[in-house]
Amino acid sequence: MRKIDLIVVHCSATRADRDFTEEDLEICHRRRGFNGIGYHYYIRKNGDIKVTRPLERMGAHARGHNEHSIGICYEGGLDYCGCPADTRTEWQKHSLRVLISALQQDYPGCRVCGHRDLSPDLNGNGEIEPEEWVKQCPCFDVGRDG
Repeated sequence: MRKIDLIVVHCSATRADRDFTEEDLEICHRRRGFNGIGYHYYIRKNGDIKVTRPLERMGAHARGHNEHSIGICYEGGLDYCGCPADTRTEWQKHSLRVLISALQQDYPGCRVCGHRDLSPDLNGNGEIEPEEWVKQCPCFDVGRDG
């Protein structure tokens, strides 16, 4: 088994008023050259947690961190106008909390963060600030609101 010390939360960057199934996600990732969905888990708007990649397999979700991390993605992340927003439903919030809690029991001491929190610290102050984010994903503060 791989050594896991990081759990990274993502959004699918899809509009809240449209469904984006795990099949749609698979097609999207294959078009980008991946050999399947890059995340280990996908949380649908109704809270269903889909296993999309075995944990034994390295993910394809956070360059430079895939070897030792687990990727979780929630459906959404864009509002009805297509702008980045925390579009998680109450079911998604609950499922995300339960999933992360279970993973932390299996992999104690794991750091949990959002994809945006892995952006480079451009000013070297030890903190990844909004102006340094490479992307806004997952559109909420995982440390505070996860």
